[in-house]
Amino acid sequence: MSEKKSKNLYSHTLKLPKTDFPLRADAVRREKLFRERCTDQLYEWQLKNNPGPQFILHDGPPYANGDLHIGHFMNKVLKDITNRYQVMQGRRVLYIPGFDGHGLPIEQKALATLKDRDHEALDPMEIRKLARNFALKAVAKQTKSFKEYAIMGDWKHPYLTLDPEYEANQLEIFRKMVERGFIYRQNKPVFWSPSSRTALAEAELEYNDSHISTSVYVRFPLTDQSSAKIGAAPGAGLLIWTTTPWTLPANCAVAVHPDLDYCLVEISEDTESGSRTYQLVVGASRLEAVQALLPEGSLAVTLRAFKGRDLSGLTYCSLLRDKECKVLPADYVTEETGTGLVHTAPGHGKEDYELGMAHGIGIVSPVDDFGRFTSEAGPALAGKSVLSEGNLAVIDLLIAKGVLLAQKKLKHSYPYDWRTKQPIIQRATPQWFANVSELKNTAWESVSNVTVVPESGRRRLKAFVTGRSEWCISRQRVWGVPIPVLYNAQTGEPLLTSESIGHIANVIRTNGGSDAWWRLPAEEFLLPEYQNCGVEYIKGTDTMDVWFDSGSSWKLLENKAESTDGAYADVYLEGSDQHRGWFQSSLLTSNAVRGVAPYKALVTHGFTLDEQGRKMSKSIGNTLAPCSVIEGGKDKKKEPAYGVDLLRLLVGSTDYTQDVSFGPTIFAGFSDIIRKIRGTVRFMLGNLDGFVPEMAVPYTEMASIDRYMLHELRHFKQTAKQSFDKFEYYRAMQLLNNFTNTTLSAFYFDISKDRLYANAATDLERRSAQTALYHVLINYTTVLAPVTCHLAEEVWQFFGPVRDAFGKDAFSVFMEKWDQTSDSWNDAALAEEWAALRKIRGLANKAIEAARQGKAIGSSLDAELDIYLPLESRLGKLLKSYEKELRQVCITSRAEVHHGSAAISETADAFVQEDAISAFGVEVGVKVVCRRSSLHKCPRCWNLHSDHADALCRRCDAAIASVA
Repeated sequence: MSEKKSKNLYSHTLKLPKTDFPLRADAVRREKLFRERCTDQLYEWQLKNNPGPQFILHDGPPYANGDLHIGHFMNKVLKDITNRYQVMQGRRVLYIPGFDGHGLPIEQKALATLKDRDHEALDPMEIRKLARNFALKAVAKQTKSFKEYAIMGDWKHPYLTLDPEYEANQLEIFRKMVERGFIYRQNKPVFWSPSSRTALAEAELEYNDSHISTSVYVRFPLTDQSSAKIGAAPGAGLLIWTTTPWTLPANCAVAVHPDLDYCLVEISEDTESGSRTYQLVVGASRLEAVQALLPEGSLAVTLRAFKGRDLSGLTYCSLLRDKECKVLPADYVTEETGTGLVHTAPGHGKEDYELGMAHGIGIVSPVDDFGRFTSEAGPALAGKSVLSEGNLAVIDLLIAKGVLLAQKKLKHSYPYDWRTKQPIIQRATPQWFANVSELKNTAWESVSNVTVVPESGRRRLKAFVTGRSEWCISRQRVWGVPIPVLYNAQTGEPLLTSESIGHIANVIRTNGGSDAWWRLPAEEFLLPEYQNCGVEYIKGTDTMDVWFDSGSSWKLLENKAESTDGAYADVYLEGSDQHRGWFQSSLLTSNAVRGVAPYKALVTHGFTLDEQGRKMSKSIGNTLAPCSVIEGGKDKKKEPAYGVDLLRLLVGSTDYTQDVSFGPTIFAGFSDIIRKIRGTVRFMLGNLDGFVPEMAVPYTEMASIDRYMLHELRHFKQTAKQSFDKFEYYRAMQLLNNFTNTTLSAFYFDISKDRLYANAATDLERRSAQTALYHVLINYTTVLAPVTCHLAEEVWQFFGPVRDAFGKDAFSVFMEKWDQTSDSWNDAALAEEWAALRKIRGLANKAIEAARQGKAIGSSLDAELDIYLPLESRLGKLLKSYEKELRQVCITSRAEVHHGSAAISETADAFVQEDAISAFGVEVGVKVVCRRSSLHKCPRCWNLHSDHADALCRRCDAAIASVA
């Protein structure tokens, strides 16, 4: 029967759905009505009233450096779904939002506001004031947006890494690491960003697979003594290959593998100025590749063969330094690329540095903070950028000296500064490091009991943790927490003790934060025993890596977490890039100080993509601001205002462990899903109008289909709970969609309309259906609630009169238990019966559709069914026992069951479908015959049950009499 009121005398006697719950969301306006109750009010209430244990999702602080994008939305909503679900499990959720207020991104954006002013002329306090103000404005703006996304948390007391107390706590962690020998200072190569003028950690790099370098093949002339030693002619050379010509002025050695084969070749070639002959030492396996570089017609003849160990100790002239250097053995040399001989500059590479240290070779690094050659590189190079004109100038020098054999362009992966998107270099500078080699194994062992979602994240985290030996924690910027070290002004010796750091942390805590480091004189930071001792001390200018800042955030939970014997946080949830960032830095600092991982579970999500599957990027122009989807664009027809819940549903319904796509077509699809959900809820609310406890039917007295629906509801709720417990929210939403479309809309609602609309208000069957709908609506809404919180609250409000009558008067749905099903509803035998009945319904629908296509009927209510099968079969006995209900199951006016051998009248008006139905472990042949009923349509319920035209059927006659 249609929900639309029929225009006849009896429409007022039908119990059609009655509710003011709107089918159209009008989300932008209506969501605001429910936001306060399900965010700030709820957060305070659950902390005071929930009886369960504490639950802490620790927030990874986003940079306070600009507007939020869709990635921020996805991250915070996934956290919010987690927290809301835990609230409904009765746990007391502690969620303190955080903001990362230090670092280069903020400093750069703050300086950009000055436009034409000379940034270099600013003193540190001016820069810090600018950066602080910029960060605090960004925090306020981001907070407003996060609250509009309905993110529940302690927004009155967020944590900011720029707060004095936070900074002091961070220094306490640093102090503990110094005490335990994890912190040291060394002059060694680090990743250096000329564009940012600071050292970078590996986590601050991204790799550009399309970077173009100029690779060069260069001949380093052997000394005459070394030439004679290997039987080479005077002037013979070592052929090296490098993709960084700019490092050649820092060459200090050539490395060979002791076990690889090398050869001395004589090359004859014709040039414009005549023929020439020269000798080179090259890896034997690389000779063919080298020959391909020579001019056409050149001839290469192998004169001698050596092992790499035979070359060790030879000397050559490092031409651009005009120094005599040695050939050294190194196991890292390969024969896959290049020449088998590796140019070694200890000031510009990790392996080079380690080789140099092993052989007592000093560091040469003639490059300044801006990435320009210093005077140490010589007048021809000084002042030139090593990544541009300086690189070309080096090549010109090689050509002028006649030692450049060849040059080629090479496209390869190269590290870039992830903030400025500019290439970086490796450069030796004095930096502060955390000794990860002493920490990584125990750190990784502490993750063994951590739940990781997805499990592949465990391998990723392990690769980042165990694959490094050190962490460069110093930065050459002013906006950050200072490395708390003072230096002897005469000797440069650092003063760094547990006591000195503790004193500095206390000064910072009591003097307005880290600004004090730049504002107060060095004497204020000296312990009494170092004051007036005849030694002048100066403050260091390095600040800490921002990953150390955010990686120290677990300490703020120290006095808030009720569990103090292990991890403070139940969950860390961030993007997959944080395996090398916050997840790792938090793990290392926590293990260094406490010996445990800071989290019990680690959940990671992918990146955001557009509809074409491209990663969202400002350079492509495909980024998406959440507000443009929530509030819509100027043209609401082209860019509708979808509200917050639609985006929340998209996030909650998508496998976030993969990259997630956003775009107009996707939004439109989820708008349809929201509309379907609202229609489902509206049906239940409308049919529960006036339902009171006195009308509820005890479970044992409920109709079979209603008990079956409660069984299905319990199974749905239990399966959804398993998904929520495993952080697989998308699976729970898939279950909800299937339950909505397949179980409720296409089956249960369809079958139940007749008795809900046409039976008497007090009829047992009608009240049985209402009782089932009551339980379905409560549990359906609580599944929705963590994801679409506004919609759930709206449903809860419209459900108020009924639930209040049943004693459910909580002002928010989140004050309800998430699972309100009963174990007594589990009835496997009943479920098996209804699984069989639904298969019969499916076969009957085929016969009905055939009759409809044959113009024999219009509505299925015009039809009557005869079902034939062996009555001695279990399926036959089942159908016979349900014979009275079959017409409702199939939504026809009559349905009768016959023995399979009974005579079947297959007249011209009969439409037949037959199939083998699998039920109760066997297959049974079933035939369904559909024809138009010979009876008349009841003008009230539209079933063909009346003996005469326009006459009421007996059911409706009784229903009207009961009303009268």
